[in-house]
Amino acid sequence: MAAMMTSRTLGDLLMRRLRPSTHLDLNFSLRPLSSSAQDEASRAASSEVPDHNYESLRVTAAQKHILHVQINRPEKRNAMNRAFWSEMVECFNKIAQDADCRAVVISGAGKMFTSGIDLVDMASDLLQPKGDDVARISWYLRKLISTCQETFSVIEKCPKPVIAAVHGGCIGGGMDLITACDIRYCAQDAFFQVKEVDVGLAADVGTLQRLPRVIGNQSLVNELAFTARKMMADEALNCGLVSRVFPDKDVMLDAAFALAAEISSKSPVAVQGSKINLLYSRDHSVADGLNFMTSWNMGMLQTDDIMKSVQAAMEKKKLKDVTFSKL
Repeated sequence: MAAMMTSRTLGDLLMRRLRPSTHLDLNFSLRPLSSSAQDEASRAASSEVPDHNYESLRVTAAQKHILHVQINRPEKRNAMNRAFWSEMVECFNKIAQDADCRAVVISGAGKMFTSGIDLVDMASDLLQPKGDDVARISWYLRKLISTCQETFSVIEKCPKPVIAAVHGGCIGGGMDLITACDIRYCAQDAFFQVKEVDVGLAADVGTLQRLPRVIGNQSLVNELAFTARKMMADEALNCGLVSRVFPDKDVMLDAAFALAAEISSKSPVAVQGSKINLLYSRDHSVADGLNFMTSWNMGMLQTDDIMKSVQAAMEKKKLKDVTFSKL
């Protein structure tokens, strides 16, 4: 009887909020949502995205609503040159405004994810900074470092979930990049290295700030930062840096795109709102996070996506078959 009343109540609510032309068969009952998107996801033939033309990156439409961003300097082990630092900002600012995109996979072309900063290309900026005296040189370096920090902060600010898919080495700036991502997968051959101490500096564009929050182990973070030792895939999984390890790059990418497909089948209002609130709560008290959530959802709960999702459940449809409006 209670289940029947629940079904009728939801049905009445749906009939009030859906357009009059919408027909709903109330004989269907609620059921748990399926997670079969992963089973059905496959890596479709990628196509270049017209308004993403870069020297250091390749951006393709991997599947519907999913973009694949590759660090694309395989001949240089995907070292981060001058172009990379500005192009990442341009790329993810565009993605943030792309209403068709609901999830992003970022990977490295060739044999490794990235070898970190391209010291040859960046040498003049780092070793011969502009300025007439200490104050002006310091001011220049401050601006340079802040600009480089934005290269990875822009990933965190992007409301679309970003999945890092790591194979081979993830060195130096690679750690800054992946710790700004929302989810991290890796292949069995992956290793992770906070390399900066070996070249005479403290990591300054995000690793020291984000890695402790990602793995929750200050002792291990200190060890990695002070020694520059390699962390292999199994250790990265055990400490929480990555959530899954796969036999090789191809299997890992298939899994990353399947995950992105699962995410992109959900309401973009729900997914992007979840990312924004998770990040806010990470950096604020529980009370502040709850207050922010209250303000957020007093507007977002009015979305039609809730009714569409509930209707799909009642009609035993998969969410991937539901058309959610662009966001």
